[in-house]
Amino acid sequence: MTRILAYRFSAFGDVAMCVPIFREILEQNPDLEIVMVTKNFFRDMFEGIPRLTFKGINLKEYSGFFKLRKLAHELTEEYQPDYVTDLHDVIRTKILDKVLKFNQYKVFVIDKGKSEKEHLTDIWNLDKKQLKRTVERYADVFRNIGMEVQLSHQLRPSAEKKEGVGFAPFAQHAGKVLPVEKSFEVARLISRHKKVYFFGGGKEEVEMLQKWAEELPNTVSLAGKQLSLREELERISRLELMISMDSANMHLASLAGTRCISVWGATHHFAGFLGYGQREEDIVQVKDLTCRPCSVFGDKECFRGDWACLHELEVQQIIERVLK
Repeated sequence: MTRILAYRFSAFGDVAMCVPIFREILEQNPDLEIVMVTKNFFRDMFEGIPRLTFKGINLKEYSGFFKLRKLAHELTEEYQPDYVTDLHDVIRTKILDKVLKFNQYKVFVIDKGKSEKEHLTDIWNLDKKQLKRTVERYADVFRNIGMEVQLSHQLRPSAEKKEGVGFAPFAQHAGKVLPVEKSFEVARLISRHKKVYFFGGGKEEVEMLQKWAEELPNTVSLAGKQLSLREELERISRLELMISMDSANMHLASLAGTRCISVWGATHHFAGFLGYGQREEDIVQVKDLTCRPCSVFGDKECFRGDWACLHELEVQQIIERVLK
């Protein structure tokens, strides 16, 4: 049995995209084990995958070179891997890579396509092209080791009965969020036809979504209900579909096997972050803005100053896809 130690410590969506990849890699390579090292919070996403061991850590306990060296020694002593895969390639993981290479471990590192993404988000670049999907970049790391990996890019529904529409109208960065009035209108129009379940996290989001649920019939707010990640995934798995910004909820829908209508503003699926198994036909965006995408993650200020990518997006674009 070959054992691979993998690590990625970043944002929710980046880690979530590892899950279906690991599942398919392990199915196609029955003599393989994977140990995934990431934040403790993500444990529930990796549950139930045969031959996958989850190692959750508190990153605050491993800040600085010497503590990362300690982490490297702890991981190798506990798991004794045959290979190591760095699926993040940032300063923290570069230090781990160096320590492990020094100790004669073979380390394979993801190619994130940084220069390609910089070119894609150059607002003066008018020749926008689809870049390699992030999930394929993950798979390439294992292919470089010599593993057989053929990704299906298909959803795996886990619930037989599906009902209602999930709506997650918020995201971490402003470049990914529709104006509030547009999101409210989306919820109002859909609730005439289907039951709507609101998803959100922060205090202001919870308060706003609760207010919407009180104002709009046929809607329920699940925001602030203190659902565990496992419970949230289970709830999403029972939805007919999810509506999400380019955010974590899109990737949770993929893990739950639920179709997702995704809304994109300053970001673009060309950068490779469309949810696993989600369809390009379910992407909602303003197509004729040459400045898009101006950001890979949606964390930059609007070059034009008017967020046209979000303010010019028509609510009806979303409604049509929901009621199709």
